[in-house]
Amino acid sequence: MAGPLAGLRVLEIAHERTAYAGKLLADAGADVCLLEPPAGCAQRAHAPFVDDRPDPEGSLSFWHYNTSKRGLTLALDAPRGRDLARELLTRADVVLDGEDPGRLTSLGIDAEPELERCPRLVWVSITPFGRSGPRAHEPATDLTLLAGGGPVWSCGYDDHALPPVRGGGGQAFHIGGHYAVMSLLVALLEREQSGRGQLVEVGLHAACNVTTEMASYEWLVARTTVQRQTGRHAMAVRTAPSQTLCADGRYANTGVPPRRPEEFGRLHRWLVDLGLIDRFPEAFLLEMGMQRDHIDLAQIGRDEETTAIFGAGREAIVLIASQLSAVEFFQEAQTRGLTAGVIYAPEEVLDDPHFRARGFPTAVAHPELGRDVVYPGAPYRFRQTPWRIARRAPRLGEHTDEILGELGIDAAACAALRAEGIV
Repeated sequence: MAGPLAGLRVLEIAHERTAYAGKLLADAGADVCLLEPPAGCAQRAHAPFVDDRPDPEGSLSFWHYNTSKRGLTLALDAPRGRDLARELLTRADVVLDGEDPGRLTSLGIDAEPELERCPRLVWVSITPFGRSGPRAHEPATDLTLLAGGGPVWSCGYDDHALPPVRGGGGQAFHIGGHYAVMSLLVALLEREQSGRGQLVEVGLHAACNVTTEMASYEWLVARTTVQRQTGRHAMAVRTAPSQTLCADGRYANTGVPPRRPEEFGRLHRWLVDLGLIDRFPEAFLLEMGMQRDHIDLAQIGRDEETTAIFGAGREAIVLIASQLSAVEFFQEAQTRGLTAGVIYAPEEVLDDPHFRARGFPTAVAHPELGRDVVYPGAPYRFRQTPWRIARRAPRLGEHTDEILGELGIDAAACAALRAEGIV
C-alpha cells in the first residue's frame, strides 16, 4: 500500500533546517528529491559516524534525517545548474528551502519569481527569524533558538543554582520541521480550492516560542514567569515532585495523582493487593476521594480537605513505587489505569516490548555495509496508508541520472554535465 503522501513531489534544497521536514514527507510516501551541491551538504560532516570512521557517506545524522529520499547534485552557482533546478521546480508541488534569506536570491533563484513562473508551487522557507525584518540576517544555532525562543527557560531542575538545560537532538529544527509540514499540508489543501500555491514562512524562533506550553502565555496574560522543575511541567508556582526512586534504584515518573473516584479506588486496591494498606495511615483520605465527583486542581492549596486528599494520592503512589522495580511499577500502573512512566535511557527505548510490538525499531538495509541498521520508526501510524522508511539516505548524487532522466536528459548528457562540474 502506498503512503499517505504518495504522488506528492518535493524538491528539498539540502540544509539541516529542512532535513526533518523532508524526512517526515518522504517516509510518508512523498517523492522527496534532495538537492545537494556537488561537494555534498554540510550535514554529511556531522558526527557521529558509522563505526566511528569519519566519512561523508557515514554520518548517522545525515542517515537519520534523509531516509526515503532520492538524492541529486547540482551546482546552483552555475547557469546550467540553475536552469536544471528551475526545470525541477516546474515538476514539484513543494519546495523546502532552509537557506539564509538572500542566498538563493544572490544565485538567481528565489521564491517570489519562481512562484510567478510556477503558480501551483508551495514554497516553504525555514529560517531562524523569517525572511524579512530587523533580525532576518542574524546568525542562529539550535542552542540560541531554543534559548531565545523560550524552551530552555522551562527545562532544568528544582535547584535554580543549576543552569537551564537545552534538550538535545536538534529540537529547534524538529519544532520548525513539524510546523513546516503542518503548514504546507494546509497550503496544499487551499491549493485544491484556489488552484494556486503560495509562500509559507516558518521562523524557527517564533516556532520555538509558541512551543513553550504555558510559559509564553503566562507572561503575556498574567506577567508571571514559570519556574523550571525537575522532570515536570514548568509552572508559575512550585509543584510537588513527580519523580520517585523505585526499589531497584531507578526512577519513575508518577505523573498526575488520582483526581476521579475510580482512580482513587484503583490506587486503594493496589495498596491492598501489595499488603501495604496497613503501612499507609492516610488510606482514609483515599476512601474520601472515592466518594467525591472529582478533585478540582484549582482548589489545591486553597481548600484543606482537597489538598489533603490529593496529597494522599501522591504519597500512596510513592510508597508503592518504593516497593517495586521501575519497570514493574510502570507496567502495573498502566494495567491499573493510572498514569506513570519509567525513565529510560535512550538506548533502552528500542528494547521496550511495547515499542517492539508497535514496530518502532525499524531495520533499514545498507547494501554497501552488507547489513541492516536499526532506525527509530514511525512517529505516527496510518491504518490504510502506512508510514515506512522506503530506503536508506541517498549516497552523494546517487539518483542524479535518474532524476535528470525524468527531465529528458540522457546518460551521455549527464556524463557531460558531470565532467563540467554541474552535477
